[in-house]
Amino acid sequence: MTSDAADRIVNLYDRHAKTWNRERSRSLFEAPWLNRFLELVPPGGAILDIGCGSGEPIAGFFIRAGYRLHGIDSSPAMIALCKSHFPNDAWGVADMRTLSIGRKFNGLIAWDSFFHLRRVDQRRMFTIFRDHAASNAALMFTSGDSDGVAIGTYAGEPLYHASLAPHEYRALLDENGFDVVAHVFDDPNTGGHSIWLARLK
Repeated sequence: MTSDAADRIVNLYDRHAKTWNRERSRSLFEAPWLNRFLELVPPGGAILDIGCGSGEPIAGFFIRAGYRLHGIDSSPAMIALCKSHFPNDAWGVADMRTLSIGRKFNGLIAWDSFFHLRRVDQRRMFTIFRDHAASNAALMFTSGDSDGVAIGTYAGEPLYHASLAPHEYRALLDENGFDVVAHVFDDPNTGGHSIWLARLK
């Protein structure tokens, strides 16, 4: 069941992309953290949104603030929505686990996307983050608060989430050249998100 749920993530979001886009809050409860992230990114800098969904509201927040946005998602239907919302920005269908864009970014964000990967794949992502990070690049992602797997639901179907232990995230960040700038568990201002903000050394 757990393995099946992990394998079905992309298909789940692809089939329900329009519903997800319609239901996704545009309240920008994430804004305090997005602004904190932008404090580490030069004005007009290039941002890589990894698992960008439909492009709203997070990619749109950066675009409207004047940043150059490159969004990737495994779901073709989500990327089609991104292109309809923001036709002048760069979007691509890609699996974050094998991402190789061939350029570096001033900021990388994986909000509510990275935690859908199996733990073994999460560990491998840190070299991908590093390979796409320009000097002093900011990195922000959401995780769980302890090592393990949790199965939620979306549209009545199993929705896979996984997390490493906090000490392992810290070790992986350090091994790949990132310093932790801020970290919070179960932030009540973001609906209980656990958030990591780091910067390439």
